[in-house]
Amino acid sequence: MRLTLTTFLTIDGVMQPPVGPTDDGTPDFDAGGWLVPFADIDMDAYVTQGFAEADAFLLGRKTYEIMHSHWPNVTDANDIVATKLNRRPKYVVTKTMRLPSWANTKIVDGDLKSAIEALKRQPGLELQVHGSRQLARSLHNLGLIDEYRLWIFPVVLGKGHRLFDDGAIPTAFQLIDSKTTGTGVSVQSFVPFGAPRYGEVSAANGVETGT
Repeated sequence: MRLTLTTFLTIDGVMQPPVGPTDDGTPDFDAGGWLVPFADIDMDAYVTQGFAEADAFLLGRKTYEIMHSHWPNVTDANDIVATKLNRRPKYVVTKTMRLPSWANTKIVDGDLKSAIEALKRQPGLELQVHGSRQLARSLHNLGLIDEYRLWIFPVVLGKGHRLFDDGAIPTAFQLIDSKTTGTGVSVQSFVPFGAPRYGEVSAANGVETGT
């Protein structure tokens, strides 16, 4: 399976919590729910398209708990998001949860790189990560993510946890798909393309690209 990361971001890179005021349990963050004003029919369609490719999910504990609080209650067989999340395997990276009650959930602990490489060798289309900030950072630094699907919302919050922080492994990307919703949300899909290249601008020669 290919490992894909999908996450909602503000223009300044904030990813906490997009759909509710206290989704991730951070008491001092008062800008929750910043995604909601931009939700539209295009967003619903793009989300559905993404979930259609999911054969399994890999989630951090907080994201898993947020999803668990909602999706088991959605029983509409025509809702592809609920159907996938409720029926497909869910792998949770955690050291504190031992007896998950959501069906088809398994705990991932021990060496993260080895565990995820084993999951990726299983047959299927996509092993999907949604949100899961700390897990996403670790997977990025381990070079395990095959595709990054970043939803950039036209808003700046000026505070909050960001997807990448200081110390992230420098990486160049190739844009493979781009679309925009009717409310101006830019959905960008990238694949990692090795280490960044660097250059300089010369007044005499224009742009020079180095290694």
